[in-house]
Amino acid sequence: MVGTLAEAVALIMDGQVLVAERKVTKPGTLCKPEVTIRLLRQTLAWVSRGGYKLAHGLAHFALSVTGAVCLDVGAATGGFTDVLLQHGAARVYALDVGYGQLAWKLAQDARVVVMDRCNIHRMLPEQLPQAVDVLTMDVSFIGLEQALPPAVHCLRAGGHGLVLIKPQFELSRAQVTPGGVIHDPALHQEAIARFTRLSERLGLQVHGATPSPVLGPKGNQEFLGCFRKPLPSVDTIYT
Repeated sequence: MVGTLAEAVALIMDGQVLVAERKVTKPGTLCKPEVTIRLLRQTLAWVSRGGYKLAHGLAHFALSVTGAVCLDVGAATGGFTDVLLQHGAARVYALDVGYGQLAWKLAQDARVVVMDRCNIHRMLPEQLPQAVDVLTMDVSFIGLEQALPPAVHCLRAGGHGLVLIKPQFELSRAQVTPGGVIHDPALHQEAIARFTRLSERLGLQVHGATPSPVLGPKGNQEFLGCFRKPLPSVDTIYT
């Protein structure tokens, strides 16, 4: 039905798989061999469901990536990378701490520079041959407090960032319930506020945050935060 396990998982989590005409959204769900399995849609628009998150963010904040050089932090299968390319990016540095996760069609694309086994928390700006126009980020088990500062150093002045805010990784342990699913809207707003404070501390201009149209793997509501790295002021240039 599909080419890879990753594609199958993405379709299941996107609600595109019917088992005995009932929608199944949990990968690994057991079913009898004789049960009919049907796809509502054969393929996703992107290589993973994460692509829908970034596509929504680009549309919501009216960001164009046509001709842009991009850094995709936490690329994984490449949902964000795929969206950037399909929206006209000239080059994407696909960075991930893992290895061999990027979809084959993206890994073979001449516009993609695969940066596996690279931890953004320990990355130096000189590891990239150029400053980037657009920064995207989807990281887990590490908060933006650790991941965003080194990534911002790779962004050129005037460039934009669109990052996924995951409340379960932004809040304190005391605020996260067992199981790691955050339902309280007040805690969602606290996670967004932490992103805003961090961004402003880094000298960024925050454009806001919008809810992701796709929930996280456990059902967490996530958000896309947008910012711009300002150009240096005239006073700074001539000081």
